[in-house]
Amino acid sequence: MQSVAEDDLLQVLQYGPFNVALHAAIQARGLSLDSLRRRLDEQGIAVSLSTLSYWQRGRTRPERADSMRAVRGLEVILELPRHSLLTLLKPTAERATGPWLPVEELCPEPGVRDLLDEIGDRGERQLTGLSMHDQYIIGRRRELHEVRVRAVFQAQQRGVDRWIAVYHHPQGVLPSSRTVRGCRFGRVRMDEASGLIAAELLFDRALGRGETYLLEYGFGFDEASPPASEEGRGFRAPQHEYLIEIRFHPAALPARCYRTWRPDGHTALKDSADLRLSSYQSVHFIEFGMAAGYHGIRWEWD
Repeated sequence: MQSVAEDDLLQVLQYGPFNVALHAAIQARGLSLDSLRRRLDEQGIAVSLSTLSYWQRGRTRPERADSMRAVRGLEVILELPRHSLLTLLKPTAERATGPWLPVEELCPEPGVRDLLDEIGDRGERQLTGLSMHDQYIIGRRRELHEVRVRAVFQAQQRGVDRWIAVYHHPQGVLPSSRTVRGCRFGRVRMDEASGLIAAELLFDRALGRGETYLLEYGFGFDEASPPASEEGRGFRAPQHEYLIEIRFHPAALPARCYRTWRPDGHTALKDSADLRLSSYQSVHFIEFGMAAGYHGIRWEWD
């Protein structure tokens, strides 16, 4: 019975709503509201029994900063993935929960579907992205020197054993090298006309349902590549956590940096915030409970 409860819990944590997910988590762990209240109190978080009851029944929702702290505490006590409950508190328009976006909607390059079909685009929907960290290294000639990625996934079904990484260089340049850690490269397909690469990353084993997996990979580029001015990632489904960092060579610092977003690959990029370059020559942003679509950073040299 416990395995069935866990399966149901993983499903409701992905799509919500918040009160249903909270109630399912409490039931799966076999805890009373009073025990939750006491354990939160031990963390220095004061929440009344009536508030907890209202939250799981959907009569009220956490909104204030102290309530959000309580939700983070509940995630720890209930042994849930980080930010899984917080994500469900995002407004629907921001979370964009629902259908899986086709890759063609995020990357309109005509060759992307062909590359995925050659590899075999299977298993992707069986993985939930819990954490994705992208680091882009800009060289002395303003070129993209290297892409480094660190990702954590959670299996939604038994047997998933791979993930397909897709990267499109803004100037259509293919990588000259690639690295991997915590997994190995399987089939790799590239489209020279558009600068697209699709790489199959093979896990060391088939995962059990609910199991998490950590991997790292990267692509390197020649110094002769054209100057870069924008980078980011398209997400086919909502993402729990995304961190993107652009690290610049000291001899190639930008004049201005902006956070960018677009719902799909056919819509023009929109600047949503100014970003400040640190004294360590880098700029970043981190987002939790992020909507599907394209999220990135662009910069201006002059």
